[in-house]
Amino acid sequence: MKIAFEYGQGLMEAELPDSTDVFIPGETVPDPPFIENIEEETRKSILNPIGMPPISESVKKGMKVVIVFPDKVKGGFQETAHRKVAIPIILEELYKAGVEKKDIKLICSNGLHRKNTREEIKSLLGAKVFNDFWWSNQIVNHDSEDYDNLVDLGYDEMNNRVIMNKEVYDSDFAILIGHAMGNPYGGYSGGYKHCTTGITHWKSIMHHHVPHVMHRKDFTPVSKDSLMRSKFDSIGMHMEKCMGKKFFTCDACLDTNSRQIGVFTGYAREIQPLSWEVCDRRTNIAWAEKKYDIMVFGMPQAFHYGNGMGTNPLLMLQAISAQIIRHKRVMKDNCVVICSSICNGYFHDEEFPSYRALYELFQKDYHNTLPDLEKYGEYFSNNREYIDKYRFNYGYHPYHAFSMISCGHIAEMNCSAIYIVGAIEPGLARGMGMKTRSTFEEALKDAGKYVGENPNILALPKTFKLTAVHLGMKDEQ
Repeated sequence: MKIAFEYGQGLMEAELPDSTDVFIPGETVPDPPFIENIEEETRKSILNPIGMPPISESVKKGMKVVIVFPDKVKGGFQETAHRKVAIPIILEELYKAGVEKKDIKLICSNGLHRKNTREEIKSLLGAKVFNDFWWSNQIVNHDSEDYDNLVDLGYDEMNNRVIMNKEVYDSDFAILIGHAMGNPYGGYSGGYKHCTTGITHWKSIMHHHVPHVMHRKDFTPVSKDSLMRSKFDSIGMHMEKCMGKKFFTCDACLDTNSRQIGVFTGYAREIQPLSWEVCDRRTNIAWAEKKYDIMVFGMPQAFHYGNGMGTNPLLMLQAISAQIIRHKRVMKDNCVVICSSICNGYFHDEEFPSYRALYELFQKDYHNTLPDLEKYGEYFSNNREYIDKYRFNYGYHPYHAFSMISCGHIAEMNCSAIYIVGAIEPGLARGMGMKTRSTFEEALKDAGKYVGENPNILALPKTFKLTAVHLGMKDEQ
């Protein structure tokens, strides 16, 4: 059978055996129905929070309120997207309770991601909310290097360093607008993962996005019961303890097209398991009847972290590892990955300023595996050029690269071989330990050395184009 896979900004065709199984999120197994009357259901959830009082009983005139919302990496941009529906309802409730507009601040929880531009912020919030708050400087990106707007809360009960946004800490009422979406880092986004990664500092993130956490057996396959998830919860609850208040959290469970299939509001500790139960119906899919030898997918040039994610070799390997984490339950222990990428040398240095230097460092001085680079995290994170590009020029924070290589090594831990097909500069892929071939057919032929003849092949032609699922075996139900 012929299947087209993403390749840069186009497609590459592959001739695969007719026995190949193809999975497309939302199509092979349909999503649960999305909520039609989403404004009504979101309002009902906000007015009836779980585990804490409603907004009407929590705020009054003179109180300072912050609304923390996720950046462009996830959540959708359509008019019915969760941010665009929930925030106006919350603003309405704040005004009814007496809170004045001048006392409200909207904070984009970009964490170590690059700051979102004015145009991107507008696309996330919608024109009305944007125009009401932007021009009065009441919408900002979190800046994890702005030490005048950070507060050090010491260490939590798990000995994780906790440094957080000071405006959130000082507020009288802190609201988190989040998305419960399948995520290889801790099972699901939203909940305490949101505040733990979005409004903190690299010295906090280095307690969980690191090899000794991510290379444990409880991390792969994807799990919401991992050490990483425990750290998210511990750090988030330590924030609440130090602030003397709970986050008022409003999370939406999303489908393949970022439409809401559930909305949960209230105390994060109580709504997390409720949202996960709904998300499981869409995300954890017991589908496979056999384990697969080979996983085949394609990689566009631009996807969730930004343009160049599918050509920057460090991010390419991270993205491949993410698919291993999501689908490990249906893959054999000696599995092979075959992925198309133009791999043309485009690191996109403007958005990912520290990545090229880290890649080059990996090529020399006894660095045999990616974890060998972990020791340079502090050095890179104190590089003034990289910090300034994060703070003032829409670049990713230098420590972000280290969280990505911690993930990238997982592919090597779990695969016999990883093939990049169609690379324009194949040496960049080989420099990450990946094998290179011109076509899918050549890669399949060579993969026989690892998986034998007539391998079981899983094709994922919409990888990185549609929201992923986490595949499992039918007999695990």
